[in-house]
Amino acid sequence: MFASTGRLTDLICGTEAANALWSPRATVQAMLDVEAALARASALHGVIPPGAVDAIVAACRADNIDADALMAGAHAGGNLAIPLVKQLTAAVKANDAEAAKYVHWGATSQDIIDTGVVLQLRAALDLLDADLRALSDALVTKAQAHRATPMIGRTWLQQALPITLGLKFAQWLDALTRHRARLGELRDRALVLQFGGAAGTLASLRDKALPVAQALADDLKLKLPALPWHTQRDRIAESASFLGMLTGTLGKIARDISLMMQTELGEVAEPAAAGKGGSSTMPHKRNPVGCAAVLTAATRAPNLVATIFAGMVQEHERALGGWQAEWEALPDLARLASGALASMLGIVPALEINVERLAHNLNVTNGLVLGEAVMLALGDKIGRLDAHKLVEGASKASVANGTSLFDELAADETVTRHLSHDQLKQLLDPANYVGQAQAFVDASIASANSKE
Repeated sequence: MFASTGRLTDLICGTEAANALWSPRATVQAMLDVEAALARASALHGVIPPGAVDAIVAACRADNIDADALMAGAHAGGNLAIPLVKQLTAAVKANDAEAAKYVHWGATSQDIIDTGVVLQLRAALDLLDADLRALSDALVTKAQAHRATPMIGRTWLQQALPITLGLKFAQWLDALTRHRARLGELRDRALVLQFGGAAGTLASLRDKALPVAQALADDLKLKLPALPWHTQRDRIAESASFLGMLTGTLGKIARDISLMMQTELGEVAEPAAAGKGGSSTMPHKRNPVGCAAVLTAATRAPNLVATIFAGMVQEHERALGGWQAEWEALPDLARLASGALASMLGIVPALEINVERLAHNLNVTNGLVLGEAVMLALGDKIGRLDAHKLVEGASKASVANGTSLFDELAADETVTRHLSHDQLKQLLDPANYVGQAQAFVDASIASANSKE
């Protein structure tokens, strides 16, 4: 029987569903599903007797496998498939000695392990696809609601120019829309059968090799690639790259939210819940714990991607170390990506937005962030360089005197000769200097909706 071997932190950066997909039991069952499909495909084309199929398929249940013996056998044999086939054969033999002769016919260990991983990857991508759609829908709603809500944009962590909150949501949405496209493309390339036999030639199946391979792919609802890919790991590397990029994008969103959630800014907050975000010593704390989980995943993911990329350099027809390095790295990546996505899905739909704080922070410089708008308008009258010098001087005076930029500009005869007080007020209104922010929001939403 399979006992839980999970870590105590598995639900901080993962989910029950994703953890279950990559659990020891699920990994073994995926390989057994391949063995059962292989028996059916082989019998379909006369490679093994039809009468052997039922006994083999009936034995392909994870409950029939001794987990401790499997672990010990994997240590000795170098992979899980060798001891798994040994136990499976014994289980079949206990009920049908004749059928036991045909277990694992024509396959090699890597065929079973790789195809099992592909089955798990398909289930993992299904989970991600559903949550990606839900998070994208939530961001569409947020972007629409705050399409015109002004806030300060920040560069190098400093106040820059006005943007809209809707634009920030739209930027996140746009990246997720590209990830949804990547996921669809990844399915086409990565969800394929691995079936090549000992050296990738399927020589043991003679003239039945290709018909059996096609039947096996059809049974498992996988594509049949042009040829086996034992040491060509680009499909696995692409999967890792997708998972890493998705986690990185979610990390970017979490970083933005956590920065905006700082006490001094107070622009947004993770949704409150009993027991969530508190401190063991400070009763007043409301910590961005959901963001922390996403950022933890985003910190871990790059090294896991690097492990899989490093493992692409493999020897001849079967690998020595590079393939084996994938076994833990890919499942960990998939769990982290799924956990990060689920955490973000728990934040964005109910994200608390403090419009008053957005307005306050936008005006904290007393109008200095809108100096560019005045400079450009004044530049039309007196030339850009002179306008820049004038507004720069007014900005320094504003800081030195503790006055607003409007007050300094309104007191300058050169400025008022060309710009009235009303024109100055319009130029210094943040809502009038967000450029194409609202159009960009609309474009992002349209792009996301086109993926439905």
